[in-house]
Amino acid sequence: MYQVTFSEQAMHELNKLGTLEQLGVVEPISSVKASDLEHPREPLGKFQRAGKPFYRLRAGDHRFYFEVTGDTLHVTYILHRNSLEDFLLRNRLPVSEQQLVEQHSKFWKYMESLTK
Repeated sequence: MYQVTFSEQAMHELNKLGTLEQLGVVEPISSVKASDLEHPREPLGKFQRAGKPFYRLRAGDHRFYFEVTGDTLHVTYILHRNSLEDFLLRNRLPVSEQQLVEQHSKFWKYMESLTK
């Protein structure tokens, strides 16, 4: 079982939710196992960012973007699915999330701006 930590941006997003909704959203990330990370399937995805593995987990209307360090899952970003769609529409980027995260640095610049 992994310990889960959250960035400031992720905590800010969680704090916007009611207590019961928080529990429902956090449950999928709390249940991630090593075998899930070795062979990710929907709703879990894996991609490379700066040569390191990075993961995306869909949990209802939210997406968790996280890294694995030892036995810790560090959630860097939590996005409501509509905010990501809005970003795609505003910037006219490809609809494929996989292409977006792997090929467009604008996405990561946007994501990093959320933590400032």
